[in-house]
Amino acid sequence: MPMYQVKPYHEGSGSLRVELPTCMYRLPNVHGRIGSPAPAASHVQEESDPSLQALESRQDDILKRLYELKAAVDGLSKMIQTPDADLDVTNIIQADEPAALSTGALDLNSVLGKDYGALKDIVINANPASPPLSLLVLHWLLCDHYKVLSTVHTHSAVTSVPANLLRCFGEQTRQQPRHEYQLGFTLIWKDVPKTQMKFSVQTMCPIEGEGNIARFLFSLFGQKQDAVNLTLIDSWVDIAIFQLKEGSSKEKAAVFRSMNSALGKSPWLAGNELTVADVVLWSVLQQTGGCSGTAPANVQKWMRACENLAPFHTALKLLQ
Repeated sequence: MPMYQVKPYHEGSGSLRVELPTCMYRLPNVHGRIGSPAPAASHVQEESDPSLQALESRQDDILKRLYELKAAVDGLSKMIQTPDADLDVTNIIQADEPAALSTGALDLNSVLGKDYGALKDIVINANPASPPLSLLVLHWLLCDHYKVLSTVHTHSAVTSVPANLLRCFGEQTRQQPRHEYQLGFTLIWKDVPKTQMKFSVQTMCPIEGEGNIARFLFSLFGQKQDAVNLTLIDSWVDIAIFQLKEGSSKEKAAVFRSMNSALGKSPWLAGNELTVADVVLWSVLQQTGGCSGTAPANVQKWMRACENLAPFHTALKLLQ
């Protein structure tokens, strides 16, 4: 017998049917026209925002470009061997020949930025105990392309500097007003562990290392190179600094073999035109004394070709 009885909720013997809601609540379409009736809930869920579609399409394009760039970088990385290996870096296939140094001056505003009324002055701090010959060579090459105001100073911390280094830019006789020059090149002999370059404190950080500064200065010539050749040139510059200058005797021997092989196929290290790779490698060989008679035949021939050029010959006098 039940404890208590409850009156039936519904009458009759028919099944109870309850209408359940299909949507919690409905809102008008904010993208619709003002005053137009709100669409049904099913249409609100199926429609997509055009701006959202454009954003998704743009994201797909960006991802596609990133995948293409990744594939290109992976392809270039496979071409570069380890620096300790005895390799012939000229086996890289070059699609186009590099252009020669332009006889016309590059628009410096496009590289160094536009600064109204002020001379674009490149300031380099270098240690007189190890003069950066490559930067001196590039200085004379820049003088052939631009009107360069060249000055040499000595930092107060340096007690003595050889007279030939103080006159490395020749006699400093300025005959034109400062504003008529296109570029300033200031060299300060200073007791620094690495060569430093400062151009603009506001727009760029200092550059350290002879190889990195040489890359920057050579870019002012406006020489056009394809991506593969640029990679080859950068590889030679790194080899000069990290293997030839700071490496072991085994690494230096491997560099000489690679240079001899490359110079047997072209007059210069990266093809038929002089590049920053030739300038830096020549400078390191002069600093380390690696240009002796024990160098391979092609390397010795290349050294003589460099020294026949006036900028190299002028810089070489500083070591005498």
